Amino acid sequence: MINALISITFVYLFIFLGYLIKSIFKERLDSKTLTILSLYCLQPFVTIWGFSTSKFTFEQLFTPILYLGIIAIILIPTIYISKLLFADRKERAIFTIAGFVGNTGNIGIPLGIALFGEQSVIYTTLINIANVLVIYILGVYIYSRGSFSIKKSLLNILKIPAIPASIVAAALNIYGVEFTPQVKEFFKMGAYAGIVLQLFLLGTFLSGIKLREISNRLFFGVMGQKFILVPLATYIILSFIHVEPLLKNILLMQMLTPLAIANINLAAIYDCRPKDVTTLILISTVAFAAVVAFFGYYLTN
Repeated sequence: MINALISITFVYLFIFLGYLIKSIFKERLDSKTLTILSLYCLQPFVTIWGFSTSKFTFEQLFTPILYLGIIAIILIPTIYISKLLFADRKERAIFTIAGFVGNTGNIGIPLGIALFGEQSVIYTTLINIANVLVIYILGVYIYSRGSFSIKKSLLNILKIPAIPASIVAAALNIYGVEFTPQVKEFFKMGAYAGIVLQLFLLGTFLSGIKLREISNRLFFGVMGQKFILVPLATYIILSFIHVEPLLKNILLMQMLTPLAIANINLAAIYDCRPKDVTTLILISTVAFAAVVAFFGYYLTN
């Protein structure tokens, strides 16, 4: 557990660096330009590299399918609840999707290694890939709907390069196409750059943020969804399905990860209250430290 907390601490240092640089250079550092660079250039590298890290079988595909199934089951009633709780379209969009887009990559994968060992990597990698699809299909559509029409929102999905990159990379993995060491290193460099830039971006958005600006209803709604509704529903659903204990614990851990930094990318690109989304990510990230301590104690006792 100490190793897990140390790992997360070093990850958070990149967030602090982004915060520090933005605080110093202010408007000279354009966060939206960095967001475009991350979303349209570096994120495809993260996706392709994720698929190339390990060979998976059709049997292992049950893991991301189960992950997506759980999200679908919980998401459907959430859509109706959002219409009852929020009149503002942008707040409704944030509540609907933010809690489902967890940081399954930057935090979930290293935390899985710390808690369960390297045997968890194949599972956390596949769950993260499934999460990429949630982010760049459901996430793009729902955040886009906060500002655009249904037609425009659907077209926005097609503009995200991570989707075709995921399809191509998955096909290459399934058919056993191996990259040369040089090509692997190329994608690894791009992926690491994308991961670091994502963390750095969170820090830039945190600069100058004021917690009091977010509505109490949105704050408690998303936090309750993230740390109570989603994990509780996941636990209940898994209790009716026969899965090995390791996979069950990994799924619970991934559902508990704090709000993904990609939420900021989409909220900024589609003008859906990026400052509010950043506040929610900050609070969920801090709260996750306590969740990790409890979850680690639960797993080791």
